Amino acid sequence: MHAFGNHPISTSALTILFPVFPQNLTSLTIKRSTMAATALVLLLFLGLTSFCTATVLKVGDDKGWTIVGNVNYSSWASAKKFKIGDVILFEYNKNFHNVMLVSKKDYKSCNATNPIATYNSGNDSITITRSGHNFYICGVPGHCAIGQKVDIRVEKTKGASSPRSAPVPESSTSSPSPGTDTGDAAGTSSSTTAAPAPKPSSGSRFVPAYLGFGVAVMATIATLVV
Repeated sequence: MHAFGNHPISTSALTILFPVFPQNLTSLTIKRSTMAATALVLLLFLGLTSFCTATVLKVGDDKGWTIVGNVNYSSWASAKKFKIGDVILFEYNKNFHNVMLVSKKDYKSCNATNPIATYNSGNDSITITRSGHNFYICGVPGHCAIGQKVDIRVEKTKGASSPRSAPVPESSTSSPSPGTDTGDAAGTSSSTTAAPAPKPSSGSRFVPAYLGFGVAVMATIATLVV
């Protein structure tokens, strides 16, 4: 028995009023909170790294994908550094041009009859998924022969592997009719292709991986709450 003021009180009653939590329980809670906080910091770092490394590169810069103005796409490509994860943006008038991913042999001969993939929205954003050479031409007769083609050479990164083939986008069966381009890219999009990326203000801009990063952050917050 213990005295509480002028009233006696039992040891069991004191335990109920002033419980003593086990030390190992407090230590476990602190350890879990520390681990969760560390994971959150790591996710934030990875998100910022993705934000700062992926870029959008507009083919031909301000002139876009065209046969007007004697654009030298070989010189344009050689002045750039391409990495896996970057986005190649083709902007053009879809009434006069298209974009075809082809083999090296077809690139050299300007053969547009056997493309690996065809894009025709007028505003095509193509994410680089493999290292090495990626050959693109305009499939309209005569355009490739006068220089509307580009070899995107992607530098190899540590641990990166090259898939055997590039993903084939949805495309309509209609092709632009041969003719002379009357101006720069129209910037319109087709309903049969993926939505275009925002137009970059210069030759390139940052591209964050929002979706995966957001899911990871939410998972970490849930761990903190549990």
